Amino acid sequence: MKNDMQFTGKNGEFQIRHMVEKTQLNFPVANEEGIKSSVTQTFGGDCKLDQNHFLLEPVSIENLHNNRSTRNVWCTINRKEHVSLTGVSAQAEYAHFLGKEEEVTFDAGFMWQETKRELKEQKIEAAVRIFAPLGVPAELMQVRVTNKSDMDMCVRVTSAIPIYGRSADNLRDHRHVTSLLHRIRTTGRGVICKPVLSFDERGHQKNHMIYFEMGSQGDGTKPESFFPTVESFIGETGTFLAPDALKNKEKGCPAGCTVDGKEAMGAMAFPEITLAAGAHVDYILLGGMTEDLKLAEQAAEMFCTTEQADAAFEQAKNYWNGLVNISFETGNPKEDSYLKWICFQPVLRRIYGCSFLPYHDYGRGGRGWRDLWQDCLSLLILDPKEVRSMILNSFAGVRFDGTNATIIGDKPGEFVADRNNITRVWMDHAYWPFVTTKLYLNQTGDLDILDQKVAYFKDPQAKRGTARDAEWTPAYGMRQKDVNGNIYEGTVLEHLLLQNLCAFYEAGEHGMMRLRGADWNDALDMAAEKGESVAFTCAYIGNLRDLADTLEKYEAASGKKEITLAKEMEILIRQDRTSYDSAEKRNVVLNNYVSQCVHNISGEQISVDISTLVQNLRERADWYTGLIRTQEWVTDENGNGWFNGYYDNHGRPVEGKRDNHVRMMLTGQVFSVMGNVADDAQTAAIIKSADLYLYKKEVGGYRLNTDFKEEKFDLGRMFGFAYGEKENGAVFSHMTVMYANALYQRGFVKEGYRALYTLLEQAMNTPVSLMYPGIPEYFDADGKGKYPYLTGAASWYMMTMVTQIFGFRGEWGDLVLEPKILLRQFDESGNYSAQFPFRGQTYAVVYQNPQKKEYGDYRITEVWLDGQRYAGETNTGICIPFAVLEGKENHTLRIVLG
Repeated sequence: MKNDMQFTGKNGEFQIRHMVEKTQLNFPVANEEGIKSSVTQTFGGDCKLDQNHFLLEPVSIENLHNNRSTRNVWCTINRKEHVSLTGVSAQAEYAHFLGKEEEVTFDAGFMWQETKRELKEQKIEAAVRIFAPLGVPAELMQVRVTNKSDMDMCVRVTSAIPIYGRSADNLRDHRHVTSLLHRIRTTGRGVICKPVLSFDERGHQKNHMIYFEMGSQGDGTKPESFFPTVESFIGETGTFLAPDALKNKEKGCPAGCTVDGKEAMGAMAFPEITLAAGAHVDYILLGGMTEDLKLAEQAAEMFCTTEQADAAFEQAKNYWNGLVNISFETGNPKEDSYLKWICFQPVLRRIYGCSFLPYHDYGRGGRGWRDLWQDCLSLLILDPKEVRSMILNSFAGVRFDGTNATIIGDKPGEFVADRNNITRVWMDHAYWPFVTTKLYLNQTGDLDILDQKVAYFKDPQAKRGTARDAEWTPAYGMRQKDVNGNIYEGTVLEHLLLQNLCAFYEAGEHGMMRLRGADWNDALDMAAEKGESVAFTCAYIGNLRDLADTLEKYEAASGKKEITLAKEMEILIRQDRTSYDSAEKRNVVLNNYVSQCVHNISGEQISVDISTLVQNLRERADWYTGLIRTQEWVTDENGNGWFNGYYDNHGRPVEGKRDNHVRMMLTGQVFSVMGNVADDAQTAAIIKSADLYLYKKEVGGYRLNTDFKEEKFDLGRMFGFAYGEKENGAVFSHMTVMYANALYQRGFVKEGYRALYTLLEQAMNTPVSLMYPGIPEYFDADGKGKYPYLTGAASWYMMTMVTQIFGFRGEWGDLVLEPKILLRQFDESGNYSAQFPFRGQTYAVVYQNPQKKEYGDYRITEVWLDGQRYAGETNTGICIPFAVLEGKENHTLRIVLG
């Protein structure tokens, strides 16, 4: 069967046999030295360090099927026939047109891919592998040519990798002019291009970056000659599919030649050899970028033999495999392998940000505010030891008005305002830091972090983006100061309260929190004046309740009765219901607060009674819950109900029945359930309505919204998208997974399973999803996975699997076991197993269900810790104090259900 994908290892390795090229499929290859590559099945794609430094020509998704500028390798056989070992040639395209493709097997794992191509007419096999070695800013290709005939043959291999060597901006902005800056020379091992200047948004600057392509034969033999420019390789009449240099048997230039002002080419001709029948010959190609010429030259020597390259490959493979220290044994090996990839996706997000893969052709690199906090969720499950410092650094991006910097800088704790100097406030941004901090507190028990002091971010933006600080200059710096010129620092707890309370007070005319520039759904971006987000009002209500719980735990653990907060916050804290029961009153409070912190703040602090504050937060949450339950519940003519999630820029409710069309959005349902705004009856009604109006199994499950049948530009650009695409009615993985998580939290396990696993089954249905393992940003109207790898859904999926389904989670540092596993999920023996890290230890966990009971019917009857019976019959869950677990690196847990 063509394109038959099978998993071949325990670390997500997979193989596609009888592969027929899918032109838009691409694979991530990267390392910790900054290399970020995308690689197609025929080794197209690109390679870059950042927006301003691309080794290979930048590509978007639509470039992949028509771009001839690839990592190509040619083999000249018996001095007359030229074939591409990567399948990129005029002959290969014609054969594909005739349906006579070469026999290709594709293998891949974390950060590497390999093809084996049988060229039956030529009686050779070509194996080509690519990965990024550790320790050098480069990608490495290993090429093996095997003589499959019974006769000797004469072979000459020529690499052909165009060197773009500049900023992505120059793809259309001065493409030719910037080639005139190139200074190219050949060395003993390859081709080096160092432009003298760089032209990009930073202006005209002296360039220090060196772009290189180096190569050697597997025994260390150097290339014989070079074609260092595109012009010298393809000629005036050729193309990358049929280069003149090969057709005309040109010899190229030797090491030591220089060329100025041309498009660079990493084309290296290796010595002609006689390849005996059954024998093979290896080649190593190394392409990268560095400002250190010696490093480039040393790297070429570090990887110039097969043995060196093989060792580097094993080292890189072991490194990436080691980052995913969670494994599942559910009785379904395919599912287990997909879950491995989902657990790896947050690693890809950390490296690539939200840019630099072909679908992700927007932005200029890095991650946004929301991404930073959500990616921490996965790290808290995988490897929490670095998360404390990440959390503290990230709180330094909060402004004193409760908004935040929108772009994360390159260094920890470094933030900048919007790069285009556009003032924009996403109303959901203050929600995510506490979600992450709450998980951190539970997973680690580190309540001391709440007392840690952190500075605030400062730039010209003031009054929550509605004004500018005329006194601010760059000389002031990016940290909030007090009236004495000292950098002000507040506790993490102060930051959390400030963020959530400022959001609470920013109300629209219907009493819901204002939508501002957008919420989680970036495409709801056209209702800044009158738009309101009921959805994230529900989310913040959940935060208020959880903050109250956290404060209670903090009080009990620390023995403190009071906390200190900035004096300016008194107006936010000490208000009763009469001060916030209308939108007008709340906006007055907010305006009074933000007016105090336009430039400097007092630096003074006040003491606040914890128990009083706890009561105050709960009263706010309860009041808001009652308002939403009565005001925002909508129904259709059959009594099916759900919550209205938004108001548009005309102040009208968005959801309900209008013009005989049902308008329903998933986001408002997710956060009303997750924030405990929906009671159990309303949650059940929401599930019924979502199943009726949003669920479509053949495209992956729950769509983000129904078809509004309107270009609703008083709410957001999403309504300009075709229905079923991206934010307009696609199955958006992130929101679907959060819906599942919310349902699991509330005890609606079968319904949560349906949401989560319909999504996974769609991804695994590769003839339709047309994607490699993992989950995408969304599934389109045809069920095809779009924008793979870089999605916050992966962190939520992993967190849901571990903390909800397996029920393996921290609770203020202790270990809770509370499984929510359906009978269908246990294997034939009634087992459900996994391996998880927790607080620096590793746990092998197995749930045993010998009586084959369904969730809701079973309870924990026995807990065995490290082979010793720890507990007898409990209930649906058990909490094991961490004091019992300390002192060992590895534990086994066997939990018997009955």
